[in-house]
Amino acid sequence: MSLADLPLGPLQRALVASLQRLDPAAEPLVLASAALLCGALEQGDVCLPLARLAGQRPWPEQDFALPPLGEWRQALQASSLVGETGAFAPLILVGERLYLARYEAYERQLAEQLLARAGDRPAVDEARLGESLARLFAFNSEQPDWQRLAAAQAVRRRLAVISGGPGTGKTTTVVRLLAALLEQPGGDRLAIGLAAPTGKAAARMAEAIRTAKASLPVDAAIKAALPEEARTLHRLLGSRGDSPAVRHHAGNPLALDVLVVDEASMVDLALMAKLVEALPPQARLILLGDKDQLCAVEAGAVFAELCEGRGFDAQAAAELQRITGQAVPVAVPGSRLGDAVVLLTHSHRFAGDSGIGELARRINGGDVPATLALLQEDRADLAWNARPTPQDLLERLDRGYAPYLAAARRGEPAAAFAAFNAFRALCAQREGAWGVAGINEALEARIKRRGQVAGRERWYVGRPVMVRQNDYALGLFNGDIGLCLQSDHGLRVYFEGEDGYRPFAPARLPSHDSAFAMTVHKSQGSEFAEVLLALPEQPSPLLTRSLFYTGITRAKQKVEIWGLAPRLAEAVSTRAERAAGLAERLSLAAPRPAPAACGGGQLGLFE
Repeated sequence: MSLADLPLGPLQRALVASLQRLDPAAEPLVLASAALLCGALEQGDVCLPLARLAGQRPWPEQDFALPPLGEWRQALQASSLVGETGAFAPLILVGERLYLARYEAYERQLAEQLLARAGDRPAVDEARLGESLARLFAFNSEQPDWQRLAAAQAVRRRLAVISGGPGTGKTTTVVRLLAALLEQPGGDRLAIGLAAPTGKAAARMAEAIRTAKASLPVDAAIKAALPEEARTLHRLLGSRGDSPAVRHHAGNPLALDVLVVDEASMVDLALMAKLVEALPPQARLILLGDKDQLCAVEAGAVFAELCEGRGFDAQAAAELQRITGQAVPVAVPGSRLGDAVVLLTHSHRFAGDSGIGELARRINGGDVPATLALLQEDRADLAWNARPTPQDLLERLDRGYAPYLAAARRGEPAAAFAAFNAFRALCAQREGAWGVAGINEALEARIKRRGQVAGRERWYVGRPVMVRQNDYALGLFNGDIGLCLQSDHGLRVYFEGEDGYRPFAPARLPSHDSAFAMTVHKSQGSEFAEVLLALPEQPSPLLTRSLFYTGITRAKQKVEIWGLAPRLAEAVSTRAERAAGLAERLSLAAPRPAPAACGGGQLGLFE
């Protein structure tokens, strides 16, 4: 076999060339394995799962088949390029998983530090905690009250993982648990930080907390101590441009006692490892997210792995019942983080008869017939176009955005943003007639013709844009939405800010795209009154259960699905599984690592 004949991408070829310089006599199978590993990382996997690929032809057009698992492992173990955990080698083999050394170190150290943090219990005044929780969550009548239980665990532990779908009250829970924490002895001295993966998510988190704390049944001093500002994780850690190194790490930890991270399902393995390493040993880490949502664009599905094996054993259930007065179901955890994870199940957004809520449950259950049957029912908040055409879609989007374009012509930013958030088109992919690029181009051409705007003109009243890169000088971040409106100074692009709407001259904006349609990935964390979800005509690896679920749950009032029945069936039946070993390292069956200090680690490991 000649490696030159394999259809490798630029990154794969660069990695293979680097390994060949280290070992000119390296076996072609080892180099091909490294190329496959590089491709797996680009697809979001953390490692190469040997058992899943053994005996297969990874490049169908080439006459090359991988050997059986045992033979493949022996070839890798015999190579000087491959080592075991902790070895100084570019590739690391752990059982049946092949890693790049950096990612194996990320995963191993993250698991060790999470376990150390979860096992370290801070001192808590349980009587005062019980009183605080009873008062702060008195409005809840659900039994058991998972919000109250999540708050109790977050106060009593240095690690808490809180997962819940849209409308399950994650923000309500975190505001009230922070209030309970501040009411503990010495709580007034706590340094609390709020963070999220993107600027948009951070701004939305800060706004939600500012709104929620106004109605808290606590003293004014407690309200004043609650944080009102949130930062992106990259800014919190002090990212250094294109370098993987960050300013804050174990040797220069964050000056925080509590860190709350929202939209944690969007955090990749490398970023989560750096974050946990930078957190002081005594600090509490609270992760909020939705385990069923799309995971990070980069490698890893950390939040979903943390939620595996959750459960309360008899001792944990008894402790919680003593403090909260809530009867807690006993379920033997499969993970050593088991009782650090709480799942919020009651949706306050979707009522019991909600079509969207029921559709979300059927999608997550992987039930194709039940999903299609529900979409054929006459539900006020669900619609399905099973025979869509690009022209029909264009007509529908033109009608859907008509109220927004009318509001944009009036030039009032608040009204324009309200109208724009009332309807949004979401896509599974970027390219093609059913993708973001195709829809935006076709719809913009139609709007320009009607408004007598020259086709070559980029800017016009009503053009929505999405920022593609962070610009800290302007305070604009990847994912931020701006609307082009007429002002006294000509066309200006308005962005929502904490103190109103901020106008920018179009020429000042960082890299951006038109945003009548956006990908489901980019919509994470956003909410719209109505959503139109357009699925591609042809089979696509992007069509997964998590994408379908994330797309439909962006809608608060109604969702329309435009897609062929086979595509819907593929999305519901396809569970996106990323190859990784974090959940296995955290499982009760895993060998217990040597004790590690919380927040400790190898200096320079991530540089």
